[in-house]
Amino acid sequence: MSIALKSRLTQPLVRTNGSHHAVSWDEALDRVAKSFQAQVAKHGPRTFGMFSCSKTTNELNYVTQKFVRSVIGCNNIDSCNRT
Repeated sequence: MSIALKSRLTQPLVRTNGSHHAVSWDEALDRVAKSFQAQVAKHGPRTFGMFSCSKTTNELNYVTQKFVRSVIGCNNIDSCNRT
């Protein structure tokens, strides 16, 4: 097995007290969701922004913009489709 495969991450890591430790995907995604919620509650939804890729599918761009507009509550999304 190559070195690259041995060092590949196979589960999410979170930082606690300056060091990383492995957690489940549910715990990692819950932490992300709570962080998003906390920042939006503290600073308002307009402080959030997201970039999407113009080279991905229309469906993925649609889901991304739907998430930002419906869940976060802002219109700060750009997919660079102008180029």
